[in-house]
Amino acid sequence: MKVGIIQQSCTANVHDNMQKLAANIADVAAQGAELVVLQELHNSLYFCQVEATDNCDLAEPIPGPSTEFYGAIARKHNIVLVTSLFERRAPGLYHNTAVVFEKDGSIAGKYRKMHIPDDPAYYEKFYFTPGDIGFQPIQTSVGKLGVQVCWDQWYPEGARLMALAGAELLIYPTAIGYESSDTPEEQERQREAWTTVQRGHAVANGLPVIAVNRTGHEPDPSSQTNGITFWGSSFVCGPQGEFLYRASKDKEENVVIDIDMKRSENVRRWWPFLRDRRIECFGNLTKRFID
Repeated sequence: MKVGIIQQSCTANVHDNMQKLAANIADVAAQGAELVVLQELHNSLYFCQVEATDNCDLAEPIPGPSTEFYGAIARKHNIVLVTSLFERRAPGLYHNTAVVFEKDGSIAGKYRKMHIPDDPAYYEKFYFTPGDIGFQPIQTSVGKLGVQVCWDQWYPEGARLMALAGAELLIYPTAIGYESSDTPEEQERQREAWTTVQRGHAVANGLPVIAVNRTGHEPDPSSQTNGITFWGSSFVCGPQGEFLYRASKDKEENVVIDIDMKRSENVRRWWPFLRDRRIECFGNLTKRFID
């Protein structure tokens, strides 16, 4: 299967961001992409650097204007499209939601981000209610997609549950970057840890992983920090964690990567981790901590 990934920077102009994405999607579709994956909260700047109720004006219902826009793009290019939207579920109730579109433009399914961070410049708990629809893969014409969002990518449990529910790919729209006060060595350790943990999900579950991150610098509107420099490095790896492609840290990229969807079957035969799991011994995983 040909997978298109779009790593781009964003501005404060939502309309311009969406039009830029439309052009980039057209680019990878013209290169033969059947599945296209976008980065986290791609319509706007990463607004979670500050806690401000006015930012909730960016949220939309699903279905809504953005789903109509991206559904039309999916239909025009005959692609399955993975998007990441700020969902307004009800007054004062919001989610960080991935929406997947089928080739005919219909909504194939959605996933609400389960793990919500609360760190300096990543104040997501102020905006997002944790997801309540679980780790359910989304069935599409190109396969069963195990879509999660950003902070979810650090948790092996989510990847495993998607795999156990039949996901054929693990997909992570992402917005993550450097804190400017960290040393270059610490910044590189963080970027490599982010990459390594997701490659581990591929290995542990025998599935390809697609992670699409934004790039560019976005200032802190409050001026309390130096903003976030998103580290790009979007990548696709195979079911043994092998890189099929890794993007640059600081450049916008539209890339199409071939994934051998039959390889997972062989890898799982060689390394039958699912067969050998001692599921009768895992009950304590549902505890916060084992005292």
